[in-house]
Amino acid sequence: MRKFFYLIILSSALFTACKKDKPAQASSLDLIKDSIYYYSQQTYYWNTSLPSYENFRPRSFSGSTDINSLSKEVDALSQYAINPKTNKPYEYDEDAPGQAKYSFIDEGGVAGSIGGTNGDFGFAPFWPSMNDLRIKYVYPGSPADNQGIKRGYQIVKINDKTDLAATDANVDFLIKAYAYSNTINMTLKRYDGTTFDVSLSTASYTVNPVLTSKIFELDGGKKVGYMVFNSFTELDNAQPRIDAALNAFKAASVTDLVIDLRYNGGGAVETAQYLSNLLAPDAAFGTPMFSYIFNETMSSGKATILKNQVRRSNGQTYNYYDAFDFSAAANTENFEKQPFGSFAGLNNIFFIVTGSTASASELTINNLLPKRNIKLIGNTTYGKPVGFFALNINKYQLYVPQFETKNSLGKGGYYAGMQPGSTDYAGKYAADDVSKDFGDPEEQLLKYALNYVKVGTFDVAGPKVQSTTGQQLFSADVSRALDIKLGAKQFKGMVFETPKHKK
Repeated sequence: MRKFFYLIILSSALFTACKKDKPAQASSLDLIKDSIYYYSQQTYYWNTSLPSYENFRPRSFSGSTDINSLSKEVDALSQYAINPKTNKPYEYDEDAPGQAKYSFIDEGGVAGSIGGTNGDFGFAPFWPSMNDLRIKYVYPGSPADNQGIKRGYQIVKINDKTDLAATDANVDFLIKAYAYSNTINMTLKRYDGTTFDVSLSTASYTVNPVLTSKIFELDGGKKVGYMVFNSFTELDNAQPRIDAALNAFKAASVTDLVIDLRYNGGGAVETAQYLSNLLAPDAAFGTPMFSYIFNETMSSGKATILKNQVRRSNGQTYNYYDAFDFSAAANTENFEKQPFGSFAGLNNIFFIVTGSTASASELTINNLLPKRNIKLIGNTTYGKPVGFFALNINKYQLYVPQFETKNSLGKGGYYAGMQPGSTDYAGKYAADDVSKDFGDPEEQLLKYALNYVKVGTFDVAGPKVQSTTGQQLFSADVSRALDIKLGAKQFKGMVFETPKHKK
């Protein structure tokens, strides 16, 4: 994989070219705000919807910190492009109106995460019902894993707070406690009802995106391979983990696959392509997988601002404008056979999804829809058919949608998400089940898939899973909304750093 080393620059050429629009005295922060506007004006997917510099006034945005003021500017830019199907912005966030659903700016955290390094507690929480707060996943090797925390454990106390009902106030409290703090204290209840206390501090750890993999042997010689793939980290990190799981499935001659993407917010497009290639049938190889679509400014070679995006690779320095071709003709990706081979005689691929399933995860599903029998189980995905590459501005990295993807049938545009069991996406619509660990055949969403392989229907006999508190589980719609809120800090996107080089 080509490695890129960012040259952190102030884009002085850009600032000089735009001096006619600025006062003589401009702070570094003002210049960064200008850069956010001008980069968006040329590279934002919906750039023709943006107002003029004079009307937008990028330097007018302020906040308690520099990153806060820059984020406010990015949020404002995201609200101009209107989706005619909804009469709301393409980037409208129903849980936070006025904030960007896709665009953001950070100080390198996303690049580290996609590279395979996280710096957090290594777990995420979820409410399956009003008074039942659970651990929904734990990354191997993380601080949470090192303290013996497992998916499905109940959280009964956080930082001395025991009232953990799923109210709006407690949602805010929880997000701050686990996503915006460096330490957290919790009391947890194991599967057997015993409790224990943990104190966690954030730490860096290498992400293993394959949380679980196993094989189920069913009656009639049917075998189901199950893999929880939780993040599209860079291919160097992800490939050996994917290969280990899928090689075991192939050796066992599985008849069906369940790929669990329920909390996978996306990541590297290259990794999504690799997984798509491994899951594709032989007949797909050499045919289109998907196409990138850029705005007219970029595709016609007029995005001259990209001269300021300098990269170094393999000892050479170049810029995005002179090196890369963003035309439609140059940006169709084909299925390519890998040394791994392909799965012969595969009946179905089931993808388990939720509101946290986004971007590169949705891209993988969309790539395979024309090629395999695909069924979705869970609730509606996040809805992000657009992606980006990082724009370096001083110490910050700006991410705004720069392209849309469409599969070999020209299908994309799933801004409202992919709904299991709908006309476009066969499957079963259901709420998430956080009461059991990944790979437990009684976990409801996995159970639906196994039952379909057994008898050809999703519905299972007997009562549906219930919260151990005795309360009715939240509906699939409420479950999705909570999932999106609690994942507010989770990266959701698809990033590529290798557009086609000009010939």
